[in-house]
Amino acid sequence: MRFAHILLAILAVTIWGFNFVVIKIGLQGMPPLFFTTLRFIFAALPLVFFVPRPAVRWELLVGWGLMQFAVQFGLLFVGMKLGMPAGLSSLVIQLQAFFTIGLAWWLLKEKARFTQLFGAGIALAGMGIVAWHLDTPSTLIGLMLVVGAAVAWAVANVLTKQMKAVHPMSLVVWGSLIAVPPLFATALLVEGPRSMVAALGTMNTLSWATVLFQSYPNTLLGFGIWSMLMRRYPASQVAPFALLVPVAGMLSGTLVLHEGMEPWKVTAGALVLAGLALNQFAGRLRGWIERIVARG
Repeated sequence: MRFAHILLAILAVTIWGFNFVVIKIGLQGMPPLFFTTLRFIFAALPLVFFVPRPAVRWELLVGWGLMQFAVQFGLLFVGMKLGMPAGLSSLVIQLQAFFTIGLAWWLLKEKARFTQLFGAGIALAGMGIVAWHLDTPSTLIGLMLVVGAAVAWAVANVLTKQMKAVHPMSLVVWGSLIAVPPLFATALLVEGPRSMVAALGTMNTLSWATVLFQSYPNTLLGFGIWSMLMRRYPASQVAPFALLVPVAGMLSGTLVLHEGMEPWKVTAGALVLAGLALNQFAGRLRGWIERIVARG
């Protein structure tokens, strides 16, 4: 990869990691479901009028928009509202990689390698440490909701595997539009119109900044950079940069929100990242070893 593109990849994953801090700040003054709704309203508008609908079946597009955006981020925002720290949330949601493997094995009959299963076991050990140290029932519920968000992301990944070549930006913009009606309806039912109107009335510059950061730098710029890199380079060169998302999330949570970096958090983070790295690199490492053995 060119050095400039490496810097762009680092910029994208840093934005995605820092966004968990932005979410936490925004949730201080807004109901979580209404906050999520605003995010995707601005991510969809006005671009949906200029970006053509992706050339995929409607059921796949609707399913992807619901799972990737409405369900995933609805659960994530509520989970963080219930007390899940920004840094830990950025770590826990990376379990989507292993849920994707499991769903692909179950639904698409893809084979799971031993190293993938072993990596999943290591990551789950890290999640066990997180669950053990959460000290309130509401935070434990928040953890379960963030895990549910990771499952929704994995379902969206499986839906993506069933799509033909599609322009990522088109998919993101139209998926954002699809996410708005169910999120808005759920916010009306759960949080109520009074709380939504009150939130709009009390939103200040910082509140709007958190919404717009998620809509544009996080959703459109981040995915735009990522899709450009995926088109230019093999996925095996680009995908490992995603391992930096929880690193950026935990560091920014510590620096901006003063979240503690206790030894158990470092241990849990190391286990999850080790499991993800094993899942990402084991196949190539095995191929490298086999080539060395063959030459010898």
